[in-house]
Amino acid sequence: MKTDVLIIGAGGAGLTAAIAAKEAGVDVLVLTKEYPTRSQTCMAQGGINAALGNVSEDSIEDHIQNTLKSAHGLASEEAVRYMCSQAPATIEWLDKIGVCFSRTPDAKIAQRRLGGASAPRACYAQDYTGLKILHTLYDEALKQGVEIKNEKLLLELLKDDNDVVCGALMLDIRSGQKESYFAKSVVLASGGYSRIYDKNSTNSTASTGDGIAVAKRAGAELLHMEFVQFHPTGLKNSSILISESARGEGGYLLNSKGERFTNELAPRDEVSRAIDAEIKKGEEVFLDIRHLGEEFIDEGLPQERKLAKLYENVDPVHDLIPIKPVAHYTMGGISVDNNSQSSLEGLYACGECSNHRVHGANRLGGNSLLEIVVFGREAGENAAKRALDMEAHASASAKDDFLAQEFSNELNFYELRERLGDMLYNKVGIVRREHELQVALEFVQECQQNLPKMGAKDKSLRYNTNLTEFLEFRNVLDVSESVILWALARKESVGAHYVEAK
Repeated sequence: MKTDVLIIGAGGAGLTAAIAAKEAGVDVLVLTKEYPTRSQTCMAQGGINAALGNVSEDSIEDHIQNTLKSAHGLASEEAVRYMCSQAPATIEWLDKIGVCFSRTPDAKIAQRRLGGASAPRACYAQDYTGLKILHTLYDEALKQGVEIKNEKLLLELLKDDNDVVCGALMLDIRSGQKESYFAKSVVLASGGYSRIYDKNSTNSTASTGDGIAVAKRAGAELLHMEFVQFHPTGLKNSSILISESARGEGGYLLNSKGERFTNELAPRDEVSRAIDAEIKKGEEVFLDIRHLGEEFIDEGLPQERKLAKLYENVDPVHDLIPIKPVAHYTMGGISVDNNSQSSLEGLYACGECSNHRVHGANRLGGNSLLEIVVFGREAGENAAKRALDMEAHASASAKDDFLAQEFSNELNFYELRERLGDMLYNKVGIVRREHELQVALEFVQECQQNLPKMGAKDKSLRYNTNLTEFLEFRNVLDVSESVILWALARKESVGAHYVEAK
């Protein structure tokens, strides 16, 4: 099948790119592993940053400086200035297409303060901000006539004889058949890789870094893969996210003695390390929002109450919420330039699978939703521009024969996936030590060598989730190797990469 712009991923970044490309006058096709409304964007609960000054005085310059400070000197000031300067217009556009933001008494878009911000800057829709943005973008994409095909797993990027990306090889999960798609421009918007930590992550099981792994195998440059953000407040037993909005609205962090032990609105890496230190002392850690009152919680934090009751059997109106830090967001990804193009000609990237150099070593809370819309639009527009300048499609054949191998099924990759997740959490997590990173690397590389001894036991074609999960595990291993190698190369502590000597 041929199209002008092929977009892989249908979360907030992919849908924004699709809308922008469609508005530019080209044919657009979106392929997604799951369904758009199940994308990870819906888990961004707290808000989307923009210096509107609706609640208190704020400025774009303050937003820029807060972002640069959080990035610990590893962001591009040019890219950060662009993103923050585009923020007010981005909110205006989202409001125009129907995102139902919460409002102040005088009908302005409501804003709350998140960690690391100097002012209440995060525009929000209760604590469902990402979900409501995602659904609105999906509606807008359908209204624009964007074609979306679901249940397509990326296997390989196709390149022509000049090493230019010209399409993608996909696995149709429903039929089990391989399918080739050709395009004048390809946009990866396939999400991040927090699920390499398995159950120790707020992310869905789909966040296995597929786009990054496939791009890496195709020769694309990656950047800053060592930086993984651990959210301070995942539910203790399930790792389900309790939004930063709960602390932004005045929630406290308490240890078993009932003591507050850190600044709740410090950057996430600092708060996560403080909680980790308490846990290592033998303390339990809790989020306390009881003092906010039932009426306020039900109006501003309804999802947090539901999640705590459902997954921990505690009611935040009356009870403390047991929490722990868990992998939440990945700052590393496919390196892109100021046009959102990767190091491979013809391949663009946006959203969490990309690295636009705006987060550096630690993402500022509220900037993830902003990034996917600002750079999703940029990627879509530039991919469309390239497509309009091209006269014809190139052709190519798949070169990755991974599925043609013989697999013996001697090893259970599900057991190895769980072991890997725990090992990464303990050795490549909040606090890192060089010798432990080496142990983790050896385990990952041993698993890579033993992939032929794994494979899918289920040999059926239709909806073979066993095969899909095995292919995801291959991607998890490739991404994990990159994370550890980047972590080993960075000797100093900075942001989310915190190194201890022993």
